Parts: sequence; C-alpha cells; structure tokens
Amino acid sequence: MLQPNPNVPSARSRSRGAKNFAAALTALSGTWGKLWPYVWPSGRRDLQMRMYATFALLLIGKLVTVAVPYAFKWATDGLSGHHAPHEIFGWVAGPLALTLLYGLLRIAMAAFTQARDAIFADVAMHAVRRLANDVFVHLHLLSLRFHLQRRIGGLTRILERGRDAIETIVRTVVLVAMPTAVEFLLILAVVFVQFDWRYTAAVAVMIAAYTAFTLAATNWRIGIRRTMNESDIDANSKALDSLLNYETVKYFGAEAREAARYDRSMARYEQTSVKSYTSLTFLNFGQALIFSLGLTVVMAMSIMGIRAGHNSIGDFVLINAMMIQLYQPLNFLGSIYRDILQATIDLEMMFGILNEYPEIADRPGAKPLAVSGGDLRFEDVHFSYDPDREILKGVSFEVPPGKTVAIVGPSGAGKSTLSRLIFRFYEPSSGAITIDGQNIEAVTQQSLRAAVGMVPQDTVLFNDTIEYNIRYGRADAGDADVKEAARLAQIDRFIESVPGGYRAQVGERGLKLSGGEKQRVAIARTILKGPPILVLDEATSALDSFTEREIQDALDRVSKGRTTLVIAHRLSTVVNADEILVLDQGRIVERGAHAALLAQGGIYAAMWNRQNEVRRAEEVLRRAAEEEHALLHAGVTAEIEPRSYAEDDEDVALG
Repeated sequence: MLQPNPNVPSARSRSRGAKNFAAALTALSGTWGKLWPYVWPSGRRDLQMRMYATFALLLIGKLVTVAVPYAFKWATDGLSGHHAPHEIFGWVAGPLALTLLYGLLRIAMAAFTQARDAIFADVAMHAVRRLANDVFVHLHLLSLRFHLQRRIGGLTRILERGRDAIETIVRTVVLVAMPTAVEFLLILAVVFVQFDWRYTAAVAVMIAAYTAFTLAATNWRIGIRRTMNESDIDANSKALDSLLNYETVKYFGAEAREAARYDRSMARYEQTSVKSYTSLTFLNFGQALIFSLGLTVVMAMSIMGIRAGHNSIGDFVLINAMMIQLYQPLNFLGSIYRDILQATIDLEMMFGILNEYPEIADRPGAKPLAVSGGDLRFEDVHFSYDPDREILKGVSFEVPPGKTVAIVGPSGAGKSTLSRLIFRFYEPSSGAITIDGQNIEAVTQQSLRAAVGMVPQDTVLFNDTIEYNIRYGRADAGDADVKEAARLAQIDRFIESVPGGYRAQVGERGLKLSGGEKQRVAIARTILKGPPILVLDEATSALDSFTEREIQDALDRVSKGRTTLVIAHRLSTVVNADEILVLDQGRIVERGAHAALLAQGGIYAAMWNRQNEVRRAEEVLRRAAEEEHALLHAGVTAEIEPRSYAEDDEDVALG
C-alpha cells in the first residue's frame, strides 16, 4: 500500500492554505487600514509629497523595466537583418547603439528603483517612530494591574517585533508587492499588444499556477518552521537553564542527565530542520517546474510564429527576456507572503496593546492638585483587588500637615495597598482619599504624583549613572542641587570615593550598588523632588540592622517638616512617629503613640516583644562572633609572643 509523502502538501493542507491565504488577506487589509494614518500623516505635507514621488518613480521604473527587453529585441533584429525601426543607424551602428541603449535602460531601471527606496525611507521610518512611540506612551498610561498581569519581557518583545513589523509591512507592500503587481500587469499588457491573447493567457496561467503553488507550499512550510522554531527555543531554554544552574548541576553530578535532556530537544530540532530543508527543495523545484513549463510554452509559440512569418527572431528574444525578467518578482512571492503574514501577526499584537484602555484615567475637567498644608485623609476606604476578597474594610485616618503617621501590622494586612491608593495606581471601591480637602480622584494624576514622594522597599535604579538616578527626582535640577540631595541622604562620601563619582554607572537595576546604597540614592532623588507629602513604604525592611540605623537617620532628616506616612514592618523604625496605626485584616485595630500602644498590651505590644526577642538573639550572635574573633586573634598572638618574652628574660639574665 502506498504511503503519503510527508514532504508533499496534501489536498487538505492545500485547502487549509487557501483558507489561510484568505484570512491573511483579511488581516492585512484590516492592519493596513490601521497603519495608513501613520504612512500618510495628515500633518506632514512633506511626507505626503514623498509618497507621491515614490509612486511616480515606481511607475516610471517599471515602464523602464518593461522597455529593457525591447532594446534587446531591436538589437537582435538588427543583427539578424530583420526589418527594424533602427535601420537609419546602419547595420553595425544600429545594434551597437541599441546595445548601449539596453545598458542605459538597465542603469536607469536601477537608478529609479534606488531613488524610490531612498525617498520612501523617511515615510517608512516616520511611521515606525510614531507608532512605536504611541505604543510606548500608551503602555505608561495603562494601569498597574495590566503590568502586573503581563511579563515585562513579553511587552518589550511585542514592542520590538511591532517596530520591525511596521517597517516590514510598509516596505514590503509599497516597495515590493505593489511594484510586483504593476510589473505583472505591464508584462501581460505588453505580451498582449506585441503578440496576441494566447501568449497573454499562457503567461497569466503560469503566474496564477506559480502563485497558487507558492502560497500553498509556503503555508505548509510555515507550520514546519513554527515547529522547528519551538524546538529551537526549547533546546536553547534548556541549555540556558542548565548553565545558569551550573553549580546545582555539579552538586548533584547531573552532567550526563543535562546532556541527555539537551540532546532530546536537539533531536526534535534536527528532525524538524531536515523536514524544513526538504520542504524548501520541494518548493523550489515546484516553482522552477511551473515557470519552466510556462517559459517553454511561450517560446515554442514564438518559434511557430517565426516560421509562420508573424514574428521575428527579436520577438523570440523579447518573450524570453520578458519571462526571465518576470522570474525574479515571482521568486519573491513566497518570502513576501511569509513576511507580510508574520508582520501582520506581530503588528496586530501591538495594536492589541493600543486597544487596551487604562483602568485609571483623569476625569473630564480634572484640575491640578493645590497643596496648601499637605493634610492627608483616608475616609472610610474600602478596596479589593478581587471582588471575592476585600483588602481594606473601612479604613479612616488622618496625617496632619508636617506630622508623621506610621502604619504597622502583620503581612497581608493591606499596608502597601495604602500607598498604591495614594498614588492612584488603583481606586477605592468606596470611600475617599483627600489631600487638603480635595478628593484625589478629582485631580490630575500628574499633579497628584508631583506632590507625593515615595521611598519604596525595593529600589530599582535605571541602568545609567548615579547622577542620572538622583536627578530623576527633578530633571531640571542643577549640579549643586544634586550634590546637596546626596549629602542629605548621606551618600555623598560614597559617591566621591568610587571611580567616576557621580558619573559612575550603577548597572542594570542598580546591581553594582549594595542595598543600602540603592536606598540612599532613592532617598536622594526624593529629597531632590522636594514633595510636601512623603510615603515611606517599608524603606528599610530589606536591610541589615546596622544599615537600617544609618538609613533611618537619613529618612528622619527627610521627613522633617513634611506630611509623612510610614509603612513599616520593623517597629524600631517608627517609635518616634506622632501616631502609630495597627492594621490587621484590612481594619485599624489599634492607634496611638508608641508608649501608649505598649501599655495596651495588644497586637502592637506582641509584635514589639517578638521583634525584641529576635533583636536580642541577633545581638547575642553578633557578640559571640566578636568574642570568637577576639579569641582567635589572642591565640595567634600567644603563639608568637612567648618566644620574644623568653628572649627578653635571657637577655636580662645575661646582663
């Protein structure tokens, strides 16, 4: 029984290819409609004129392209002695002149094509820049919830692929697909005028068969390529995972296991790669077969026309040159289709981001926040990330101007949610948050965030200089202001000690700095911002006790004269707060000063006692380590010094 050849597309795959082609055309038309305002910008007359020039050069270039074979035909007719329109040049000069004309036409064809591409470059790259910038701006407008649900790497990959897709679609459609379609039509028209309808029909059938076969085979190969790419990604991810865990692999002696796992992925990649290459050879052979059959048919028809006296030898050369010239754009059909299909998918993902609406938006007519004293109030605030689980349950408190209020409580009580609500990353389900009597939902987000400073627990710095990261608090700040902010944050001496000083690079996410140094940079840029309201969201919880004390001194200095809300895990950092609020399960269960809360013997007192026990244990361990170090040092001294004492005694005796 005959088995189906896996390297030949079946009738089902051809039918699926036709559906895919129709779907691709529909998607492309929709995508091009969205992309057109960027390609034809309404406010840029200069770019519109470039589009007109591009289309004019495209048409002229294709007319010259079609004229090139005619020069070849006339030269051939002259050499064969056939009657030709160039006889006035003589038998020798005519063919020579037409050969020169042939060369000049080819040069002109290349010149028009390159000029068209150069003129269109501004249009294409302007579309890339505008759309990419619109998406980038839109990403910053989207809510925190959107960003928490998406991988940052995935978003940047969509942005990167979308940029490439814009250029691919614009260039492919305008500089490849449209010129190819124009060339097809011109060649069919020339063949009809120069020969007759039978030649035109033969060429049209060849083009249709070539196109149908190419699209069907390309759709089939796209599936193979997708599987191959997935195998490649799987193999690379396994290799990366293994190398990143190099020490773990060594700990468990798992080199052979890792090699076998990697080889299994590479085996799948090998199989799909072989299938991809064999399918490519099938595609190339099928294209060559269809084109060669079409070329043979029209050349045979031309020979019969010569014998019948209807055509000249130059016509034979002309039809051959026309067909050969047609082969190059035909050969690009598969790659054009594949590139446009992939670019359409990538661009649709980018437009999908633009279709996302921000969860938090300024209300119509929102006014800038006017801060007089900086009085911050929460009035019966309820909030939930998920409707089935309420995080805040009627929270009410006030932070008077210039005072410091601390929020403490166990993990999951909703402390950090308060800071997110203040910055309007989310909005309360009910209740209100006001600053100097103004509901923050009624003011512009930009003015609100300009009035509030934040020092978070996890400070992430930009991969730039220390100066850039401090100046991020206020972009127009002078060098003296930057240095003063660094001094107040107690990081100026460290900056001056490192090579490069303020110009030193901090590395990706600030990895070249320690936790304490990053926190000081965060404090410095908040000082430089100079906000009337300050939020410290567990700003020292990730630091060791010694660094915490140093950072706390800087934070106390920053907080003076500002309305300050401190969200803290370590109670030792809030003992001097004007009021301490204990948040538990979304409700404020205790409030008061440090001493009063200890006297109550409630949740705060229990937390304080537990943390004191931990601190005492840490102190005991620290002292033990210091004593052990001192004993080791004394032991080394004891080994060295007795000999010198004996020598001294001997000297005394001898004396």
